[in-house]
Amino acid sequence: MVVAVDGGDGVDAVSEGPATVVRGRKRIYRSVATTAAAGGGHAVRLDNRVARTPAGQGLVLPTAALAEAVAAEWQDQGETVQPDTMPLTQLAATAIDRIEAERTPVIEALVAYGASDLVCYRSDHPADLAARQEAQWGPLLQWAETALGARLGVTRDVFPLPQPAAATEALRGAVAALGTFELAALSCIVQISASLVIGLALVKGRLDAEAAFNAAMLDEKYQAERWGEDAWASTRAAGLRAELVAAARFVALARPA
Repeated sequence: MVVAVDGGDGVDAVSEGPATVVRGRKRIYRSVATTAAAGGGHAVRLDNRVARTPAGQGLVLPTAALAEAVAAEWQDQGETVQPDTMPLTQLAATAIDRIEAERTPVIEALVAYGASDLVCYRSDHPADLAARQEAQWGPLLQWAETALGARLGVTRDVFPLPQPAAATEALRGAVAALGTFELAALSCIVQISASLVIGLALVKGRLDAEAAFNAAMLDEKYQAERWGEDAWASTRAAGLRAELVAAARFVALARPA
């Protein structure tokens, strides 16, 4: 999360996981704008000073559309800055600070999800659950083979299924071909869905956010239909859906028109 502006305003940051956030700090800026950055891209400016990431880098986005959307999150803040209402800003800061510096480890961590991808692990019973999994996940595996060259195996066992080396390399190539901002969104999507296939399908436009959410939450939705809704699970699902929607929007805005 971006927390300071160039020139120093005494805004302190605290670390929370992969991002850095300000917890309810008072809003100390009045105006928000975007401008073309000298080195390319579009910068977000607070009171005419470039906003900076926790690592001290300028908050510079690849497209005007993404910069304007990030700026809108800052403009929409009230008397205090609430990071949980700024998903695009958080993804942008992650891209600039983490993905740029740790690109290779991030790629390998994402590829590792492909070795135990959600869509490759199926149920034998109940029969209607197995049928639902095949109906939603089968086409995604076909897409991965056709579009990415990754032919992944399917198992109904509880033990890990080793995937072909060629499939793993194909997934690695697909992930490595993505830009910094796409990787930031993909990382978010994959962590939510436990599926690299679903993540790549969303980033590459095979799925929209709603379809990706439905595929990722298939088992949970089935259990809710069978046994009833759980308040905690419903709240969690709503939060995950919002994160997926934000990540999908981030990818779309980061691409040149």
